[in-house]
Amino acid sequence: MNFEYFLAKRIITTKPYKSSISGPIIKIGIIAIALGVIVMLISIATGLGMQYEIKNKISAFNGDISIYNFQTTNYEDSSIPLDFDEDLYTNLSNTNGVVSVQKIATKFGLVRTKKDFDGVFFKGVDQDYNWERIQKFLIEGNFPNISNTISNQILISKLLANRLNLEVGDSFQMLFSRNSESSAIRKFEITGIFSSGFNELDSKYIIGDISHVQKINKWNDNQIGNLEVFIDNYENLDSLTQTIYSSTPSTINAQSVRDKYYSIFDWIKLFDKNMIAIIVIMIIVASINIITVLIVLILERTNMIGILKSLGSTNYSLRKFFIYNSLYIVSVGLLIGNSIGLILIYLQKKYELISLDSEIYYVSSVPVYVDFYYIILLNIITFIICFLVIILPSSLISNISPTKAVKYQ
Repeated sequence: MNFEYFLAKRIITTKPYKSSISGPIIKIGIIAIALGVIVMLISIATGLGMQYEIKNKISAFNGDISIYNFQTTNYEDSSIPLDFDEDLYTNLSNTNGVVSVQKIATKFGLVRTKKDFDGVFFKGVDQDYNWERIQKFLIEGNFPNISNTISNQILISKLLANRLNLEVGDSFQMLFSRNSESSAIRKFEITGIFSSGFNELDSKYIIGDISHVQKINKWNDNQIGNLEVFIDNYENLDSLTQTIYSSTPSTINAQSVRDKYYSIFDWIKLFDKNMIAIIVIMIIVASINIITVLIVLILERTNMIGILKSLGSTNYSLRKFFIYNSLYIVSVGLLIGNSIGLILIYLQKKYELISLDSEIYYVSSVPVYVDFYYIILLNIITFIICFLVIILPSSLISNISPTKAVKYQ
């Protein structure tokens, strides 16, 4: 243990030091750093949480990449079929980074009950559809049982169920238009209700058997609306979309979920700028506070500086002593800030204390996501910046004369 560290530790832990003039200033400095860390942690956790939650919701119901016929003008209504064959499926499944491929077809129709009606898209899925991706959104009942025989069971959102005054077990009719033909009418039974908290999805879709869409459109079993491709790493979304687009026939188009919902993804991208702005402001505030604390410490210990200088201590040695003091304050502030910040994040994650309007924010409560890489990086950056900003003010020690300092009270 070197002399400067030993001296700093002894002085910091003494009661006279804690009750000195600088005591309240030190406490304020620690509180300021802790509050800054809390704000930064919450900013990162909520910013990442919003991004991940919205991305995951959209991808769960749409896939990461959509494959459809190039002639399709409206991806939400499968008017022009995509011919599905094993070569296409094998090509997509063997693409590095692709996790799974799902067949779907959509058809716009009119839900009609005894008292009300509403226009929605019927999303048809087959027996291989992976319901686990939307399992957490199921709030009542069960998923439709899709098998080799055509099923009339459907999954409806809570939003639509409330709007149409429907519940699990109820039946309703749905009218589908057909080109130059009379409308097709199908009767469906509700087996489950879901709620994603994402009104743009909940207000549009009901999910059932793809065979209904195929029969209404007079398609054969190998004709579908489009394919939903799920990938293992969202960071590779653009490159994988381009790879799939290049490797499929010219009649097929590939579109990423980011391009499909570009306005939403542009909006959540703003969270990155907000997080950076908050972090910069909080680090500046913390730096100003630690500089203030250091100057107060130097002024209060002027007499001690003079004595130590007269005993042979160098300016470099004394600067190290005060830097150790300041870094101790920074460390305590970081420790307290991280502890309180992580507790608050945990409470929000577990109990959803702060709610949001899902019609505006696409989520019903403030989502949080803890990435310890960012937390560790944030602490390291804060510590290093605080260390760098106290180097210059610590040079004030060089201007203190031992003779005058000893007389200074």
